[in-house]
Amino acid sequence: MHPQSREFQAGPDPFGRTWAIEFLWLQNAISIRHADTIDVKFAVNDGVSREEKVIALPHPLLLEFSAKSNTPVSDPLCMKLAAAHLKYMIESGDDLEKPLVTLTRADLSRAFDSVTSAVTAH
Repeated sequence: MHPQSREFQAGPDPFGRTWAIEFLWLQNAISIRHADTIDVKFAVNDGVSREEKVIALPHPLLLEFSAKSNTPVSDPLCMKLAAAHLKYMIESGDDLEKPLVTLTRADLSRAFDSVTSAVTAH
């Protein structure tokens, strides 16, 4: 996944499928779900079916990881973190059946590691 890409592929999933992923939107979830998260929505398509997935980034954890890594919270960062987690979900099969996934501390840590290692690798 290119760090700036709004469209990318992930896979294979546990069934050997590769998914085309398209970023749809990013929104503060307080306004739509009364949740203290940043919701990032993607369309995922395996060539047979199309689904929508919302990755919810807990705001308090975002602020915590942002402070530790000296990385300001921004829309591009949130998009990259959510994309990294969605890629992980597809390739591991974890939570793949869920339309809405709220990241845990461990999930966000893995996504931050993935995003920051991709930045330092370039």
